[in-house]
Amino acid sequence: MATAPEKLLLRLEWKVVRRLDGRLQGDHRTAYRGSGIDFTGLRPYGDGDDARHIDWNVTARLDEPHLRVFTEDRELTVWLVLDRSASMAAGRPGRGKHDVLAELALVLARLFGRGGNRVGALLFDTGMLRVVPPGTSRRHALRIAAELERTAAGRGGATTDLAEMLDAAGRLARRRALVLVLSDFIGDGDWERSLQRLARRHEVAALRIVDTADDVLPEAGLIVVEDAETGEQLVVDSADPLLRVRFREAVDARDARLAAGMRRAGVPVHRVDTGRDLAESLVEVVARTRNRAP
Repeated sequence: MATAPEKLLLRLEWKVVRRLDGRLQGDHRTAYRGSGIDFTGLRPYGDGDDARHIDWNVTARLDEPHLRVFTEDRELTVWLVLDRSASMAAGRPGRGKHDVLAELALVLARLFGRGGNRVGALLFDTGMLRVVPPGTSRRHALRIAAELERTAAGRGGATTDLAEMLDAAGRLARRRALVLVLSDFIGDGDWERSLQRLARRHEVAALRIVDTADDVLPEAGLIVVEDAETGEQLVVDSADPLLRVRFREAVDARDARLAAGMRRAGVPVHRVDTGRDLAESLVEVVARTRNRAP
């Protein structure tokens, strides 16, 4: 009998992976030129060759210009940094932020793994770090999904410590890698310095998972508002014009801080809305990535 992760993967392979297969591999496989190369030998210098690769010691001995020849390491290591903190529990049943994160993680692990790339995962849940070492197979993608199923989003009311998430990714990714941070980025802390350190050594992209509940205050009279991270509750009048203005200002300020921090670190941030089709969202991410390529 198929497990829940297996059923989810079968559905996603049919609806999403088939539509995206081949789009992600080509875009990222050439983004690491020179990041993993092996010396394979020497050959005589020819017209049009890059003079920076001349081996001057060999050239002096043989009295003829020779180049050092390298073979590029085409395999890519991808780390998925997965936020399972309390705020990720927001959203409607079956299509909340934690549901979309699980689908995203499974699709990305399967897509990159099909291209021969190794995919690992870091899961943050109730302040605990779980690590799935990099692998390539379909079974490995299911292992990541099973870990996500074990770490129920929001259990224990832990807050998002984005700095710790990024620092842990930097410690685990020994060689240059692609680091994809999947989070709603709701939380406190000085994470920008950690992001800059990570981005200096790796290619980093942020997939910001957003639900309407994060940005919109419903007009429903007296309601109980709960802090998504701490669980603190407050009764407010949602029809109060001043409250609505302040709420909108707070949302805009939060978004502006996030965008500015990502921009200073040189990290692209892609919005993934829980109400949108997942395949369409990922196609848009790939298109934006191509547009940014030099």
